Amino acid sequence: MSSGPGKVVSLIRGKCPRCRKGNVFSHPFYSILNFSEVHDHCPHCGVKLEPEPGFFWGAMYFSYALNVGVSIIAGFSLFFFFNDPDLWVYIMVIILLTLILMPLMTRFSRLLLMYLVAPYRKFDPIAGEPVSESH
Repeated sequence: MSSGPGKVVSLIRGKCPRCRKGNVFSHPFYSILNFSEVHDHCPHCGVKLEPEPGFFWGAMYFSYALNVGVSIIAGFSLFFFFNDPDLWVYIMVIILLTLILMPLMTRFSRLLLMYLVAPYRKFDPIAGEPVSESH
């Protein structure tokens, strides 16, 4: 049995996939100008969080899939619970949801990419020891 928080909990909290303790993002999600900034290295275990230049471009596919899912759920909800309103209502609700959820979707898609395909994605309980400050 591994020690430390579970993968899903760490993913939702935005923690490093390797040690599950350090924060991946340098600013909170509500920081409009900086919500997508990722630390260069995990503040706890020191692993490089962007393994190669342009790594996070792949996150746009996850973001697209998440936005399609939200749009489908919104569309079905409007149809069944709000008596199939006019087309402009569908369009406005989906645009508003996309804009409001953009910071969360961007962050979550980057985390999904890191947890699923990054070379350091395997949990390392030994990485729970912080790196020494004497670099």
